[in-house]
Order: sequence, then structure tokens, then C-alpha cells
Amino acid sequence: MSKLFFFSRVALLCNICFLITFFIRFVPDLKDGFLISTIIIIGLVLSIAINALVNLFYLAVTVVNKPVVHYVPLWLVITNFLFFVFQAILLLK
Repeated sequence: MSKLFFFSRVALLCNICFLITFFIRFVPDLKDGFLISTIIIIGLVLSIAINALVNLFYLAVTVVNKPVVHYVPLWLVITNFLFFVFQAILLLK
């Protein structure tokens, strides 16, 4: 397994935590606990950093004229990129 594929999957898991964190705002009766606080930290801090890094590596691999699809499935690249766009919009807002 290539390192890019591994970090792409880690970025996807962090992005899922980001999505859960985004929807936690709308649930009023959640108790603060270890699991909720861990998901919030992963979702708000790690997902943005790891996703930006993974997308930067996607760009670097593309610049070297090697298709990213040889290392990572296309659906994973598209999903991570769409999450990155969504995170960038929320950060700039």
C-alpha cells in the first residue's frame, strides 16, 4: 500500500469527522464527552490540515505527469477534493 493511498484514507476518515462536527451544531442535547470532543478536534483541526496536505500531494503527483489514479482510486481523490473545497469555503467565510 502506498503512503499516498494510506493518507488519502486517513483524510477521508477525518473528513467524515468534519461532517459529523458540522452536524453536531444542530443537535441540541448532546452531552460533552470524550468521544464528542475527540470527533470535534479531529473534524475541525486535523481534517483541514491533513486534507490540505493530501490535496497538495495530489497536485504534486499530477505535476510530475503521473496520474494520481495509479496510486489512489478516483472516487477517493474527488471526495477529498470536494471536502477540501467545502472546508476552504467555510474557512474563508
